[in-house]
Amino acid sequence: MTRTLVTVFLKEIVDNLRDRRSLASALIMGPIFGPILFAFVISLSIERSLDDVEETMELPVVGQEYAPNLVRYLESRNIEITDGPADPDAAAAAVRTGLHDVVLVIPEDFGAQLAATRPARVKLYSDGANTQGGREARRAARALSAYNRELAAIRLSARGINPLVLRPINIDDIDVSTPSGRSAMLLGMMSYFFIFALLMGGMYLAIDSTAGERERGSLEPLLSLPVTRTQLMLGKIAATGVFMAFSLMLSLLSFYVVLKFMPLEKLGMTPNFDLAVVVAAFFLLAPFILLGASLMTLVASFTKSYKEAQTWISVVLIAPTLPILIVSILTLRPQLGFMFVPSLSQHLILVDMVKNEPLNGLHIAISVFSTLVFGALLTWACARLYRREGLLG
Repeated sequence: MTRTLVTVFLKEIVDNLRDRRSLASALIMGPIFGPILFAFVISLSIERSLDDVEETMELPVVGQEYAPNLVRYLESRNIEITDGPADPDAAAAAVRTGLHDVVLVIPEDFGAQLAATRPARVKLYSDGANTQGGREARRAARALSAYNRELAAIRLSARGINPLVLRPINIDDIDVSTPSGRSAMLLGMMSYFFIFALLMGGMYLAIDSTAGERERGSLEPLLSLPVTRTQLMLGKIAATGVFMAFSLMLSLLSFYVVLKFMPLEKLGMTPNFDLAVVVAAFFLLAPFILLGASLMTLVASFTKSYKEAQTWISVVLIAPTLPILIVSILTLRPQLGFMFVPSLSQHLILVDMVKNEPLNGLHIAISVFSTLVFGALLTWACARLYRREGLLG
């Protein structure tokens, strides 16, 4: 039995290696291109955020002559004042059309209102649908708020009142997070890429060895060979699992490399993702290989053609990652009940690895056991399906 199983296994491996286009797509798009794209987008966002804080910001101002002190204060905050549109209506139109990201309008009675100790109103025009404009508007608003606080403190001091009376409570904001913990805010989605790459690695083989053989008419001669259908199915699942394991390891190593080039340290983040974590993550996600291989083989076995199988397998690629997306939005912490859910349990444990937090041995054991149980049940279902005479139909 073992020899027959190995023969089927090697046959599927060789057949998949011959299809170089599909193999390249499975091992490049998911495991390599995904981490590179992720690193590029995150690095670009970090660099842009840092540049927005450090670079000089241009702020068109209407009515500069009415508030010279305010203009000088804004310039001291690394904001370059430029001439704005002719009037408030023109300012609104300029922001709406994208000519300017943000425009500050100072009314003619600004100085008179300040002198009368009345709140002096200014207008800050911005477009909330413009990401860059939103950042610049927030930066300008922070500078205006700081100027507002300084004026209030000066007024109180001029009247012999301690400005501290407006601060009855001092709030000390104490951040207990670690650099590794903060990195999980950005890198918590890595497990999504790992599971997606894992499934992509075996997708084409799972489809070709089931729906593909049925469409080519090679399944019937294969079933007539002196090999049981269970052995045939197990060999196909085992071959699919090999390519999944290789794709998973390639994805883990890709992230290990690209993280070295990401400027996370500029944000005070230090991800815990060395080679030891890479190996640990591989063994943590390895039980999902059996589940993924058997699930895709089962789904593809119900289809009549390669194209139909691709359609249904696309849904399979999304389904295991949905719990990860949901829990990432809700920012849930590991709980015993979550460990019985494949993909979700691996995600939560992997996040704790990246955060360098102590791992719960019971959680790991339940995650591995429950995932293997689900995989074994799906493998049994595949074996039952392959015994049906209608399989060829």
